[in-house]
Amino acid sequence: MRKTYESPFNARYASPEMQEIFSPDMKFKTWRRLWIALAEAEKELGLNITDKQIEELKSRKDDINYDVAEKKEKEFRHDVMAHVHAYGEQCPGARGIIHLGATSCYVGDNTDIIVMNEALKLVKNKLVNVVKKLSEFAVNYKDMPTLGFTHYQPAQLVTVGKRACLWIQDLLLDIEEVEFVISSMKLLGSKGTTGTQASFLSLFDGDHEKVRRLEAIIADKMGFDSVFPVSGQTYTRKLDSRVLNVLSQIAQSAYKFSNDMRLLQSMKEIEEPFEEKQIGSSAMAYKRNPMRSERISSLARYVIVDALNPAITASTQWFERTLDDSANKRISVPEAFLAVDAILNIYINVSEGLVVYPKVIHRHVMEELPFMATENIMMEAVKRGGDRQELHERIRVHSLEAAKQVKVEGKKNDLMERIASDNMFGMTLEELYSVLEPKNYVGRAPEQVDDFISQFVRPVLEKNYTGDIDVILKV
Repeated sequence: MRKTYESPFNARYASPEMQEIFSPDMKFKTWRRLWIALAEAEKELGLNITDKQIEELKSRKDDINYDVAEKKEKEFRHDVMAHVHAYGEQCPGARGIIHLGATSCYVGDNTDIIVMNEALKLVKNKLVNVVKKLSEFAVNYKDMPTLGFTHYQPAQLVTVGKRACLWIQDLLLDIEEVEFVISSMKLLGSKGTTGTQASFLSLFDGDHEKVRRLEAIIADKMGFDSVFPVSGQTYTRKLDSRVLNVLSQIAQSAYKFSNDMRLLQSMKEIEEPFEEKQIGSSAMAYKRNPMRSERISSLARYVIVDALNPAITASTQWFERTLDDSANKRISVPEAFLAVDAILNIYINVSEGLVVYPKVIHRHVMEELPFMATENIMMEAVKRGGDRQELHERIRVHSLEAAKQVKVEGKKNDLMERIASDNMFGMTLEELYSVLEPKNYVGRAPEQVDDFISQFVRPVLEKNYTGDIDVILKV
């Protein structure tokens, strides 16, 4: 057992692919890619850099001498210069042109943007997978009546599938936001120490057009369409805030789902997956705690709060740059991604293994349906010659007495029996029970599921999911 702190995101929660995106190896290899792109762009624009030097840099781009870099950082107390010298030792012929004209933020900030962009793509992919799982669930249960709730009090019936569409719709909004943020990502570019590009203007002997083109070439080589048009030494920290805001929105959606699942599991209507050997409680062996949904809730709360970090950082930057952002963003940005990655991993797991108990759902429906059916019963009695206002009063009285039977006496709902024995209604118990068909009280819920899946979910899955959509959606 190790005697030093280990992040739970590495040990328990985040996936290997998300951990790799935020790994030191990814960062430092991206630094070298950026140095190569800079050298290539400078050569293309006429600086005295040779093909041989660039080939030398490329030959060692993934073979990082970390031992040398660590030794140099202890000496220089500067991570970028430590890696410049380490790279230079491996590439002695290109040593003099590494990092030419650049400041630390050229590799630091551009790498942060590249890393966040890759992480957002992974997040989007997992969001799409959750939508796929929930959409299949929604279609399968689009016709199953269940109690709807307002204020956590029984309200009109919905269907199990219709409720799932509420979860899906939140995720579709999140996918839209992620796509927007990805589409608007820009590199810092090559701006220099205060964002004026003075060092590059000097390198190119005052040729402003070459300085402009330098950034465009670098962006293209790194897979981006554009760079920030202006900056201080760093890219605006508003970008970090924008990125974590979308992660917070995903956390909010997942939190809502996990809370609903925890309530449904308490009601014994729908449960998250529970493995054969899984233990719910060390003391109460019978328990099936919704631990996966609770973990979603816990991690989502962390992300929502964590999103405040870049917001405060962006608010408090001084002029062209201060360094009070660095330590904070090294923690807050990666951990937000690692937490959202964990949330979506669990969300996928829960949504593909949901266990539905139709008989429990039906029992709960039938316990409340007599109250919901009273308007239909009253209308039928009016058709038979009754007085609407008098019938309304009689139903009110009977409903209160039936509710008392349930709440005070702990007995079953006997509203139908009470109405059947009231001559004012003129309806038999058999006739009354024929009114209690749950599917007649769900409105357009099944049709709404079909419309929603076909018009809004299908286009997203067709664009982003590689499987057989028709088999999954059955619509």
